[in-house]
This record gives sequence, structure tokens and C-alpha cells, in this order.
Amino acid sequence: MPRRDESLDTLLDLDGQTLVISEQGHFVKFVVKRNEATAARPHGLSYSLTLHSKTGVRLMGFDNSHAVRRAGGRFVEQVRVYDHVHRGRNDPGRPYRFDNAGKLIEDFWAEVDRIMREEEG
Repeated sequence: MPRRDESLDTLLDLDGQTLVISEQGHFVKFVVKRNEATAARPHGLSYSLTLHSKTGVRLMGFDNSHAVRRAGGRFVEQVRVYDHVHRGRNDPGRPYRFDNAGKLIEDFWAEVDRIMREEEG
């Protein structure tokens, strides 16, 4: 029997939270729901973890709300991937490898830290 991901409870507890993380008003938002596992979402989660400017502009986000394409040429099969990250305001999304809830949280905060260092810059 597969081992239970204990960090899943932590991720689910973040649902609905909005946290101001800087004096300039940057904030993060968490939307996390438990769903039935599907081919698109085999982990049984629907999530959106986002970083925003004071004015609400999304600066970065990890989510699985829509499919994105994997990198490759026209001769590479384009598998639809739902777990992805948006890096920057205009990024359509790049595939993200979802390992477990704890790693998702860790990767999200690492990216928040990177962006905030650039913003302070």
C-alpha cells in the first residue's frame, strides 16, 4: 500500500488563505481542493498557489487549471500536462512535475523568494 503524503493536510489547510508577504503589499493566495483522481489530475487535487503585486497583478503561480504543452518540436508528441508554473506576467505556463504536496509548497516558496529578491533588486 502506498505511503500517505502527510504534507497533503498542510496544503489543504492553506485553501482560502491570502497572506501579505512584503511591506510593498505583495501577497500570496492559495486555492486547494480535493477532487477525484483523473488522468489530468492523478493526485486528486485542484490547486492554484499564486504571488501577486500590491495591485493584484499575478507575478507567478503554480496551478493545474488548464493544460500546457511540453517543449519539443513538431515531431515530438505533445502530451497535455496540467500541473504547471507561470513564471512572469505573460508566461503561458511550463510543465511542473508534481511529486507530492510538500514539494509543491517548497517549490512555490522558493520561487516566491527568488521573485521577491529580484523585485527588491
